[in-house]
Amino acid sequence: MKKRRKPKTNRPKMPPASEEMKEWANLLGQELEKWPKVSAKPMFGLRCYYRGRKIFGALPVTRSIGSTNALMFKIKPMPPALQERAGKEPRISASKNLQTRKWNLFEMNSPEDLRDALWWLNQAYELAK
Repeated sequence: MKKRRKPKTNRPKMPPASEEMKEWANLLGQELEKWPKVSAKPMFGLRCYYRGRKIFGALPVTRSIGSTNALMFKIKPMPPALQERAGKEPRISASKNLQTRKWNLFEMNSPEDLRDALWWLNQAYELAK
């Protein structure tokens, strides 16, 4: 009997999060959970953060998206000034694999990136009203 192939989907690959990224995500998550009207829910190996009912970020718990050291933030629509800044930031890329293409990936390389990651997550939080 022939094995049936599963239909291809546009789902992104979800590699395991690196141990470093798990630590960084934990630190970022502790900060995000202090912000007003923020709630967190697990989803597909990530911890998703909401402002009220609007999702604005996702941090790796066991899985990551794109690379083992990436987090995601959602700013849709992105204001022109932020779009320009994101375009100049080598650690940010638009998620090409996600169907909605509303998400941006932020690649963490060192603990020094925590400040900038938090800045971008704050931008997403502020615009998720």
